[in-house]
Amino acid sequence: MAKAPAVGRVKTRLVPPLSLDEAAALGGCFLRDVTANIALAGRSAPIDGFVAYAPAGSEALFESVIEPGTGFVLADGSPSMPAGVDGFGRCLLHAVQGLLARGYGAVCLVNSDGPTLPTAFLVEAATALAVPGDRLVLGPADDGGYYLIGMKQAHAPVFAAIDWSTERVTSQTRDRADAIGLDTVMLRSWFDVDDVASLRLLVDALDGGGRDGSYGAPETTRWLAETDMRRRLARVAGPA
Repeated sequence: MAKAPAVGRVKTRLVPPLSLDEAAALGGCFLRDVTANIALAGRSAPIDGFVAYAPAGSEALFESVIEPGTGFVLADGSPSMPAGVDGFGRCLLHAVQGLLARGYGAVCLVNSDGPTLPTAFLVEAATALAVPGDRLVLGPADDGGYYLIGMKQAHAPVFAAIDWSTERVTSQTRDRADAIGLDTVMLRSWFDVDDVASLRLLVDALDGGGRDGSYGAPETTRWLAETDMRRRLARVAGPA
């Protein structure tokens, strides 16, 4: 799931300490690493990578910053949606519908904010969905949202009446799945990078102080080193 990496549209919560240009550049690095990680997972499981993108017509803005061979599916939430599916939920459901319409038996939606997400988590999600029977797969994020949601059918209720961008997203999504009798497979938790505190976590992880199994995120690692991000973050007030 990704916005076009244009200046002023992505990673704006990191401005400051980043400039708008830097925020867009970092967003592009995230996209390259996330799509490369998905391609790597595809060597161990039957996975095809797509950018579920918005706005319509912005594909060219992605082409230089994604892994070669990655496809595109529009996910701007523009089609008519069931009652209660609002905000970001419309984009998520649109992406699920678009990929299932292409003939896939299951879909996993992954955010573009976790460049160090372990490849093993992606393989685990695909493996869980390959088992016969309907189910939901959720990868909870440390902030209460989720970094991954997978399903075999476009279950609109799991996107309905969700308080998006809050710590309640994962718990509410599980509640919606329970309400329709849909079993949920929970992956291990991971972190998103959407503010200065989580950017510090990212720098630590890529310097070797992160959790075991992290994807190396080479493009992001290179950019953080070139911009001397650890030193710059040390000057910013906030959690160490």
